[in-house]
Amino acid sequence: MEYMNFLEVLAHGGEDNVIQAGPTLDQIIRSNSITYTLLAAGILVLILFGSLFLKNQSERLKFFLFISIVAVTLVNTIYLVGSTIYLNGESETGGPVHWHADFEIWNCGQEIELADPKGFSNRVGTSVTHEHNDNRIHIEGVVLENRQASLKHFFEEIGGSFNGTHLAIPTNEGILNLEDGNKCPDGKVGTLQVFVHKSLNGTFSQQKLIFPEKYIISPHGNVPPGDCIIFEFGPPKDKTDKLCTFYEVAIQKGDLREQ
Repeated sequence: MEYMNFLEVLAHGGEDNVIQAGPTLDQIIRSNSITYTLLAAGILVLILFGSLFLKNQSERLKFFLFISIVAVTLVNTIYLVGSTIYLNGESETGGPVHWHADFEIWNCGQEIELADPKGFSNRVGTSVTHEHNDNRIHIEGVVLENRQASLKHFFEEIGGSFNGTHLAIPTNEGILNLEDGNKCPDGKVGTLQVFVHKSLNGTFSQQKLIFPEKYIISPHGNVPPGDCIIFEFGPPKDKTDKLCTFYEVAIQKGDLREQ
């Protein structure tokens, strides 16, 4: 029973702990852009289709159809351009970003994989915040607030949740809950700990995060120098011996060394 309490891997259990994040402003604008573009395309098709059946058109009707096509195209273009400029102006980063951070999740010594993308999608999450079944946090697009690049926001966007002492992870088997006080199979009480390896000028150092849910990933496109973040559930420790694959590769190539 303790083993099951520790795992808490239930296909339907634990889902009440998952926070369903509402759409952000950029998601709303992107959705509206697609809707309005499809609507404009539909109107243009109707106008063009209707003009084929209106023989012997008067000059006034021809002018009206032409103005209608120009107006629909112009209004949609103005919205697309205007919304893009508005988002870039509102974002704390001043425009689109392309940040990455690698991560690993360990549950009492067992590595945990996130749920695979479903259907035709090659990602889990949103267009801005997602994962491609590659153990990498992708922040790609307009970041209106820095918190949108936080670990808490990442897990909310992929269908889980994270509050520092509790991590809900979407897996292929359902939601896996890791929470302070649960026991490992060996009977030891575990705690949720997060370590980050940060790289600078060819060297990297490790730190244990005090408020991991608030951590904002470093603004880098490549890993390294992008972060390597290790989530470990188990007995408390000051340091981790885990290291992300691309950090290990950089060390082997001589491009990176521990500080």
